[in-house]
Amino acid sequence: MRQISGPDRLRPMLAVMLLVAGGTAAAEAAAPKTTLSIGLALEPPTLDPSANPAESIRSITNGNVFEGLTAIDQDGHVQPLLAHDWTVSPDGLRYDFHLQPGVKFQDGTAFDCPVVQFSYGRAAAKDSINPQKQFFEPIAKVECPSPVEAVVTLTRPVGSFLYDMAWPDAAMIAPGSAAGNATHPIGTGPYRFSSWRRGDSLTLERNDAYWGPKPAIRTVVFRFITDPLAATNALEGGQLDAYPSFPSQELLARFRGDPRFAVEKGTFPIKILMALNEAVHPFDDIRVRQALAYAIDRHAMLQAIGDGDGTVIGSHMSPSDPDYVDLSGRYPFDPAKAKQLLAAAGVKPGTPIAITIPPVDYARKSGELVAAFLGEVGLNVTLVPVEWPQWLSQVFAHAAYQTTIVAHTEPHDLDIYARPSYYFGYHDAAYRTLFQRYESTNDPAARHALSVQLQQKLADDEPNVFLFSTPRYGVWDAKLHGMWHNQPIAAIPVAGVTWSP
Repeated sequence: MRQISGPDRLRPMLAVMLLVAGGTAAAEAAAPKTTLSIGLALEPPTLDPSANPAESIRSITNGNVFEGLTAIDQDGHVQPLLAHDWTVSPDGLRYDFHLQPGVKFQDGTAFDCPVVQFSYGRAAAKDSINPQKQFFEPIAKVECPSPVEAVVTLTRPVGSFLYDMAWPDAAMIAPGSAAGNATHPIGTGPYRFSSWRRGDSLTLERNDAYWGPKPAIRTVVFRFITDPLAATNALEGGQLDAYPSFPSQELLARFRGDPRFAVEKGTFPIKILMALNEAVHPFDDIRVRQALAYAIDRHAMLQAIGDGDGTVIGSHMSPSDPDYVDLSGRYPFDPAKAKQLLAAAGVKPGTPIAITIPPVDYARKSGELVAAFLGEVGLNVTLVPVEWPQWLSQVFAHAAYQTTIVAHTEPHDLDIYARPSYYFGYHDAAYRTLFQRYESTNDPAARHALSVQLQQKLADDEPNVFLFSTPRYGVWDAKLHGMWHNQPIAAIPVAGVTWSP
């Protein structure tokens, strides 16, 4: 027998090692990724959607950490979630919800009917700071025939009640963890909060005890990148896997035609406004508000900002909404008419106007163009940039502003003009009466007709200058599947997202 020594002895061992290593590498290459990095334009100021209206909170937590009795799918339809089904009484006053059994919060707390009582009661309480507190005002009581049955009785019919209960503001919240949700949210969803690096990123980890199907993605990192060029570089460099609402249409050309990426055009209910504070003179004068609308060439703005990709709007409704009516011709670009109305209202040339600008690309670009247009009709415009928390506190919470450029992205939100206290300062009894008729109507055709009347009323009164709506562009790795193309409500749900091998 020949004895193997020296290099000859090592060759069989090396061959086995290379075979094993090659097999391992091939297996690793074939295995799909289990991590996901997502870009957002804004960092959330808090993580509790029941206490703050910021879209960034909802984008991270809605459907990932928190869940409601109902949900809104990508097509804008109401679907069962923590309630697997329900019945509604013929008079529209009683909703019998049948709850998913065996559901637990991410800290082990049981989800049951008393949690529904607590969540809705907390949202409706006198001291509630829920951004959609009016959703819960019609609730007379919540009764619990059993732990998995919740009977909700209303004081009056609300045609949108099931839809409203799918908003993040109506998420189920456990009594024991409610106070800490601002910094450490605990829900029933498929992902649990892991960590938050302020100014940089927030990480969610898969909830392996989730009551529903187990997500394929184990770790999700939301990275806060406001600058469009930085977002582009992060995608191209692999630091981001996806940017669902890409912040610049101008830079999309760098991804189109690149086989590494998918560029998806979708819809979301965005309404970009020049919001006006009617509690501050001269915006309490309808002639001034109409003058501003005539002074701004909204078609030119849309061409400059989105290369014409979008829709000029004339009221508070996105073209993606089935109730939308085109009122964009109500105030055509007419600087001479604007000057006449300003003069009739006693607004002299050189009158100063401040526009508060939140830290997003569309607001900055729109603000610069609006300032130029208003300057042409004799107004002296100052742009006042602020950070997002400052905007929420100063403008939204305390109405300490003159005008602002902002996008409202909530669906079916005509109710904000009927609220007794909202940062626009719009108070019109006829509008409130009309909205009450709309809200108490269940018939789809009647609701549509009333919605059209509400939009027309807003176009007549011009409480804000309604500018335009743009599509939603998402950019992500071509191997990524299950990302929402449309965003009918603020959410980036990742439980159904997968990677191709």
